[in-house]
Amino acid sequence: MSADLTAVARDLAPTGALRASINLGNAVLAQGTLDEPRGVTVDIAHVVGERLGVPVELVTFDGARKSFEAMATGAADICFLAIDPVREAEVAFTEPYVVIEGAYVVPAASALRTVDDVDTDGVRVAVKAGSAYDLHLTRALQHATLVRNDVGVASLVSEPLEAGAGIREAVTAFAEANSGFRVVDGAFMQIRQAVGTTRTRSAESVAFLRELVEELKASGFVADALERAGQRREAAAPPA
Repeated sequence: MSADLTAVARDLAPTGALRASINLGNAVLAQGTLDEPRGVTVDIAHVVGERLGVPVELVTFDGARKSFEAMATGAADICFLAIDPVREAEVAFTEPYVVIEGAYVVPAASALRTVDDVDTDGVRVAVKAGSAYDLHLTRALQHATLVRNDVGVASLVSEPLEAGAGIREAVTAFAEANSGFRVVDGAFMQIRQAVGTTRTRSAESVAFLRELVEELKASGFVADALERAGQRREAAAPPA
């Protein structure tokens, strides 16, 4: 990399430490607890800090909306979120390092069989408020109604809704853990997870993050980190 890392460090870590916003609401990206997170995002955050020669402070949240708000309010310096046009107004993203699918889960006896079936009048879909799939489905659904909450598909256990939306790994785990539910065939979106920072950062800082992400994908670092965390290596995004 040709960037002036001293200048980038001052820009990305103005407090002297790199504050990385970690979203434990997505089990592909982070696992563990709010006090002791682990996973691919934690591993990438530490590499960024090592390259810049600054300590890393992990700022942890239980949902993407809170993680995004930390970036927007200046409580974090970098984030790990899905690329979305709404977020891009405030966040400069790298290319994705992980790509996962958005999928629906429904009661086993439901007549809803495909992604298109879900977008029907009278269908209510549970989503985590502020998640990437909430933002996407807000634009995409023409007939179904979103029911936003803090727990997403888990609310189907106590609330008799017609469907729930989430990342495929999460809805599959929910259906396996709760009898009487099944995952709908197909995906309603590709969720492109990327590293981001505020658009107030310098072009050099954004370029540094983008180049580093490409390096970590090409070297196999991202795939290895996913595997260590018990996730699928195949979720690693291809080089840009």
